[in-house]
Amino acid sequence: MATLPSTAKAVIIGGGIIGCSTAYHLAKLGWTDTVLLERKKLTSGTTFHAAGLVGQLRSNANITQLLGYSVDLYNKIEEETGLGTGWKMNGGLRLACNQERWTEVKRQATTAHSFGLEMELLTPQEALDLWPLMDASDLVGAAFMPTDGQANPSDITQALAKGARMAGASIFEDTKVTDLEVEDGKVRAVITERGRIECEKVIVCAGQWTRSFAKRFGVNVPLVSMEHQYMVTEPMNVPGNLPTLRDPDRLCYYKEEVGGLVMGGYEPNPIPWAADGIPEGFHYTLLDSNFDHFEQIMEQALGRVPGLQTAGIKTLTNGPESFTPDGNFIIGEAPELRNFFVGAGFNAFGIASGGGAGMALAEWASKGEPPFDLWSADIRRFGRPHFDTDWVRTRTVEAYGKHYTMAWPYEEHDSGRPCRKSPLYDTLKAQGACFGEKLGWERPNWFADTSLGETPKDVYSFGRQNWFAANAREHRAAREAAILIDQTSFAKFTLKGSDALSALNWICAGNVDKPVGSLTYTQLLNDHGGIECDLTIGRVAHDEFYIVTGTGFATHDFDWISRNIPRGMNCQLFDVTSSYAVLSLMGPEARNILQQVTRDDVSNDAFKFGTIRTIGIAGCPVQALRITYVGELGWELHLPVEYAQTVYAALMQAGADHGLINAGYRTIESLRLEKGYRAWGSDIGPDHTPFEAGLGWAVKLNRNLDFKGRAAVEAQRSGGVKKMLAGFIVDPDTVLLGRETIYRNGKRVGWLSSGGFGHTVGKSIGLGYIRDPGGVTEEFILSGSYELEVATERVRTQVHMTPLYDPEMLRVKA
Repeated sequence: MATLPSTAKAVIIGGGIIGCSTAYHLAKLGWTDTVLLERKKLTSGTTFHAAGLVGQLRSNANITQLLGYSVDLYNKIEEETGLGTGWKMNGGLRLACNQERWTEVKRQATTAHSFGLEMELLTPQEALDLWPLMDASDLVGAAFMPTDGQANPSDITQALAKGARMAGASIFEDTKVTDLEVEDGKVRAVITERGRIECEKVIVCAGQWTRSFAKRFGVNVPLVSMEHQYMVTEPMNVPGNLPTLRDPDRLCYYKEEVGGLVMGGYEPNPIPWAADGIPEGFHYTLLDSNFDHFEQIMEQALGRVPGLQTAGIKTLTNGPESFTPDGNFIIGEAPELRNFFVGAGFNAFGIASGGGAGMALAEWASKGEPPFDLWSADIRRFGRPHFDTDWVRTRTVEAYGKHYTMAWPYEEHDSGRPCRKSPLYDTLKAQGACFGEKLGWERPNWFADTSLGETPKDVYSFGRQNWFAANAREHRAAREAAILIDQTSFAKFTLKGSDALSALNWICAGNVDKPVGSLTYTQLLNDHGGIECDLTIGRVAHDEFYIVTGTGFATHDFDWISRNIPRGMNCQLFDVTSSYAVLSLMGPEARNILQQVTRDDVSNDAFKFGTIRTIGIAGCPVQALRITYVGELGWELHLPVEYAQTVYAALMQAGADHGLINAGYRTIESLRLEKGYRAWGSDIGPDHTPFEAGLGWAVKLNRNLDFKGRAAVEAQRSGGVKKMLAGFIVDPDTVLLGRETIYRNGKRVGWLSSGGFGHTVGKSIGLGYIRDPGGVTEEFILSGSYELEVATERVRTQVHMTPLYDPEMLRVKA
């Protein structure tokens, strides 16, 4: 057996497809002293029993790009290494058996077109011609993606392993990792049964073992094991070029294998596995076949493929796989431990993700950042509830059961709720609140008026949903009177210390060197000028700042700020989210209402926009931030949680004569779209710069101060940009949800990053980037003629570069 090296640049733990792909890509990047350690044999964890379907389309452009990279790699790895992979680009079919599913499929086809993928819509007969084994009598239509395919998981992993060795990486099987050495919050070495390896980076690709291993070192990886079954038939004259097939209305998938069929599915009542821990020595091991549980999938499949009734069953494979609470995989550097990277939780599409995920992990580890924005899969998207394995398992069972159910717009999870509650939860619930959930927090999405027969429960649809009228009511109140929104779930930090100002002025693109009592809306940029965070900072003392960001970004933004404080600076960052409730009072009557409950002067002269002051309300010291995300006069009122009920009651009582009503997050969304405010995670992110997003005004380039990302945005200011955010409006009958394709003068130039409805303008509104390799300017945008593709249909649209709604000018443009 080969001797382990004593040092390595990177050590990868886990020899499945993700680990081998990461080793392959690190070696290709020149990290030839990369070592991969597998406790048993390559593929012996879960890779060996994967079904091997490779689909590309996801709702996120960059995840789709990552999966497309896998296809490109699988097309060439066999020639590169000389090892067969079983890769066939035989295309993929997706069926629709009712009108709602057909709408979903058409919207998926538009998403594919937005991301540059070919996806064809087929009639039932055309689908039957491609897949003659099925009964197509109930089909409404189908979609076909010719570049999808299938692979043999073990073979493709061995090919990647050989490619890694050919590029200089070392792979050691039968080498169990027993411990890590950690020093000053960083990984220093890996300890194995065969010796110690000092290293710069550790990349854990240990599949369903990752959570328990990472937990030993304080790292949270929210995944659990679930049983997943598929059946393999005896040969039944299935043609070798048969496309893969997904039949979501029957919860089933199919692929050809040696003249037979592989058929599996995602049952609504999945079975978690190994709740008390994975058995010692579990490898190359399957679970007992559960024919009773699989019967529900089998019944659905027999209706689709009548030939299964007489086919012989070769095997019913039951293998545990790792799944996550939101159905997306987990990738990136752990916020809890420096130089500790994770690639795990692939929700039964690890083979489809393998090539791209390995590439992304390798880039991330070697260059300190991913190749593009991977927020939807980033390990930092999780928070406090995800430390509890029971909560993770409860939510993951629901996510697994929804794998093939309709992906409704605005759909909320039901499991594990309520978890984190504002002090006002019960009060708002009694007043008709319909809650959504973000990072465990219960947040009011909208309020039902029971006198109108409304029920506070979402009824999902691809058209206007049942809360549309409530949203309109709250929206109008914000524009004409006032609304009160419980935004307690905001993530809130304090940065204290003698160097707090210097640290923030390095991290922030905006200037925070302002007098005590000032607010700064700013972006935090990476070295390419991309927007890593989008937040508000209040200077509350000479050496103390109060930082507010979105609910879902608590872990991500805390991590970004803390890791970018320059070494040696004296300041400390604290998460104070749970200490403060937040009530946002917004609307033209907001000042009159606020003045009734406080003796402090809140006139415009005394309390200007962009400032923060402590005022008294009903015996409570309230930090009042004069700022808005809805385009109206208003304040965010931040107060200790024990005062929430008292202050809420005082405001509602004072507002009774001013038209004040409760409002929810869906109204924030419709209001901000009219005003053109950007949302991080959709309209802006690490792949977008301030000048591309129309936020150049918030960057301190006119001051002689260096800050992270300055060189990149300076170059853009002088050299121009190749994409720019614009707004779009269409007739109200057209429902915009995001990802609709943008056409300029008949040419595809981008897609919508956000979509919704503006009740003041009475139109559907979208935001999206217009792209052109020759450069994009405002004049270029306004000189074009535009269409949007919505569920494969082209509709005319108007473009705009300024807000549709401006309360100070009292104008509405439409």
